[in-house]
Amino acid sequence: MENKFIVDQKTLVSILSSMQPICAKRTTIDTTTFILFNIGPRELTLKSTDLEISLQYSCEVKESSFDQGYSFLVSGRRLFELVKELDGDIEFQILDNQLVLQTKAIRLTLHIKDAQEFPPFPERIENLMQLDTEFFLSILGRVSFLIPQSNPNPALNGLLLEISPERLQCTSTDGHCLVQVTTSKYTLANKRSWLVPRRAIFEIKKLLEMINDRHIFLGICGNQLVFSGLSFNFFTKLLADSFPSYDSIMKKDDFFQAAISRLDLIKTLRRSSCLLSGQFIATRFDFDAHEVKASLHNKEVGKLEEALVLHKFNGEKLDIRFYSPYLLNGLQVFSDDQVSFYLKNSSKPIIFESEAEQLSMTYLVMPVSPTMGN
Repeated sequence: MENKFIVDQKTLVSILSSMQPICAKRTTIDTTTFILFNIGPRELTLKSTDLEISLQYSCEVKESSFDQGYSFLVSGRRLFELVKELDGDIEFQILDNQLVLQTKAIRLTLHIKDAQEFPPFPERIENLMQLDTEFFLSILGRVSFLIPQSNPNPALNGLLLEISPERLQCTSTDGHCLVQVTTSKYTLANKRSWLVPRRAIFEIKKLLEMINDRHIFLGICGNQLVFSGLSFNFFTKLLADSFPSYDSIMKKDDFFQAAISRLDLIKTLRRSSCLLSGQFIATRFDFDAHEVKASLHNKEVGKLEEALVLHKFNGEKLDIRFYSPYLLNGLQVFSDDQVSFYLKNSSKPIIFESEAEQLSMTYLVMPVSPTMGN
């Protein structure tokens, strides 16, 4: 009997595409560039790992001659490059250590390796909770933008995910700004926290945007965090560093509250950023009872002077300097027409807050020295 199975090309190329960032990464083990295939009577399971993140994906096969599971390794990049150039159903056949790919008019072969050469793969997942996929994606979209890629402090290169009896909370910071999203929709009896690497956050975000699952599961597997859907399991190792303590800096004791048109402020910040010309120059903000004046002077480029309407400001006159791109980055993920914020003095941060249904967001920006304003 021929050892063959048939898979839909669109289904397979989608899975192989999601595995490319994993199998393309160089590691100390050569076979991490390979994808593990396990074919059974009704299902094909693929596994890829770079020793830091791992992805397991399953799909139905249209036809299979395998009564029992059979496993082999094949180059992840080469197989993806070939499959994406094919159409319709693809027939796969195992023949003399070769994987034969065949459609109506095309026949291709790839060398395969013994599955025993593949590194150990995570197993025995303990699911902790079910999450609404779209809701969780909205959280990631609000906090992932601030995770640094290669900060000298390794603890900042990740997203802090905390779940307690009261809330689920995600926090990221680059040392200048901090963003935090909180929801009471998901809780755990015992508080748990994980520092998830930036790369893993962006890979799971892409994966969740691709699938149609209404819900996913959050779980653990040994010392790894796991996100699972109907047909996939995504595993990631965690950062061992301690995330910086942020509670004290987020306190708003004796702060003044105010509100401003988010769109008007964003436009001002964009104009201010245009005048920076790659330089670190602070924009001065003068807060008064009914307006805030923004001013910037770049001796090599030009000046900016604007006045914005201020609402509900109950404090004294304040003169504070901020780097415009820092403010702009966070305000662009808010959705409010009018954004609320808190101020105290020129050495304390500005704290923006937003409340939506079952979701609250805080964005904090530290001021810069007055000497940066020239």
